Amino acid sequence: MFIEMRNVKKFFGTQGNFIDVLNDVSLQIEEGQVCVVLGPSGSGKSTLLNAIGGLDKVNSGEILIDGINITTLSQKKTAIYRRDYLGFVFQFYNLIPNLTVRENIQVSEHLSKTPLDIDELLEVLNISDQQNNYPSQLSGGQQQRCSVARALAKNPKLLLCDEPTGALDYNSSKEMLVLLEKINKKYGTTIMIITHNEAIKNMADQVFYIRDGKVNVSINKQPVPASEIRW
Repeated sequence: MFIEMRNVKKFFGTQGNFIDVLNDVSLQIEEGQVCVVLGPSGSGKSTLLNAIGGLDKVNSGEILIDGINITTLSQKKTAIYRRDYLGFVFQFYNLIPNLTVRENIQVSEHLSKTPLDIDELLEVLNISDQQNNYPSQLSGGQQQRCSVARALAKNPKLLLCDEPTGALDYNSSKEMLVLLEKINKKYGTTIMIITHNEAIKNMADQVFYIRDGKVNVSINKQPVPASEIRW
């Protein structure tokens, strides 16, 4: 099993005033799956993603990624885990404004011993013709494509996407979902997507519904192609 969470708990606050954000969460994800995390605002979606990403320490339980128990890693080894295993895509693109598209992607390329080919990524993501432009010269969809390319450049096994369509219009959102599906098929990348959009769950192998810190898991035996999703 590529990802396994065992009885994970995460709370905020002090004694007598705890807020359970993750409450005894257990789940499993096979390598190469696309998973969607759904839930209302404040339900713990981002905390779940950040725990898997090694950005938030949990209070108890275990998180195993490719057999590595990341809950026991030192700060230095956690940073190495993030470097070697993870790509992050956020709702807001976090591109470096004074670097071109190509240069933004190359920032991540240097973090890996086995990076993906930049020209291939530009072609796959359909932004080759924008590679010498700066973020301010791009549409929202193009900026998000650049953000995805930057996350993928270091060839991560796991792509964590926090509301990747949240700042995009309908057509750009559809294009982004088709793109993520294409990445999953081409590179075998395991993908987790946080979203408020219920329709996106239809393209996933697994759906995690989170509310009040509890997670319910739904298996989708016949995922719908991203191009066919409507909302």
